[in-house]
Amino acid sequence: MVAIRHIPFLLALLAAPAGCPPESTASAPGILFAQAASEALTREFPDPNISYLLFDAGTGRLIASRWKRPDIPIPLGSLLKPFAALAYGERHNFRYPSHHCRGTATGCWRPAGQGEVDLVSAIAQSCNSYFRMLTSDLSSTDILPVAARFGIDPPDNDTQAAALAGLGSRWKISPLHMALAYLELVHRRYEPAINQIADGMEQSARQGTGAEVDRLLTAPNALVKTGTAECMHRRHAPGDGFTIALVPADDPKLLLMVRVHGVPGAEAAKTAGQMLRRVGN
Repeated sequence: MVAIRHIPFLLALLAAPAGCPPESTASAPGILFAQAASEALTREFPDPNISYLLFDAGTGRLIASRWKRPDIPIPLGSLLKPFAALAYGERHNFRYPSHHCRGTATGCWRPAGQGEVDLVSAIAQSCNSYFRMLTSDLSSTDILPVAARFGIDPPDNDTQAAALAGLGSRWKISPLHMALAYLELVHRRYEPAINQIADGMEQSARQGTGAEVDRLLTAPNALVKTGTAECMHRRHAPGDGFTIALVPADDPKLLLMVRVHGVPGAEAAKTAGQMLRRVGN
């Protein structure tokens, strides 16, 4: 389980100074890469509006970070959608319906709508209309097994429906737990439904809300999920953008989680792409 496997790295993260990699038992080349990556990101992305966690995707080891209290649960927007999809799948034999998104009329962020979408395209485009439909009969009880399996903070007992897909701010999860949950998700990518979620993340990087990541990489080949959530900063903004990106898509070596204050998730994807390009795509 994620929560057990990564406890040493969790503790190291919380003890490490901001912008510095924690001590580890990694090989000398791994330590040198971590130091170089941490120094490069600290030097070239000093904007305090940018928070990030960079992991070795194979081991779960934290490579670099600048995120104040990443253990504190906050709203993470559409980063929750894959886990809501898994909860739905467990109730419906992992069979997912298609849906016609009509934009504002059906509650999507894109006014003109996404048209006909399935789970893969709904993940790629972060379609709110699709996930409103998918979660309409879900409750927090349905989410609990998924939350336990992936080591994420469970929702409150009265959280239900679209709130379970990150629409609104009812279900809060710590950024640290969410990053590690995506590592676990990718490690299980050939299980039922997770393969469709991974396909959606790959499509997101190619032509969806995460397309800025692939556009900026020297070798475009990422898995991406974006989200926009209520801002929790003291200097309040309409929302904060989040991006989780894993590279390369077929066998991830790095996971980067980025939050950018005051922008939507698709804009945060641009920052994530720039950062991954800098640390050596």
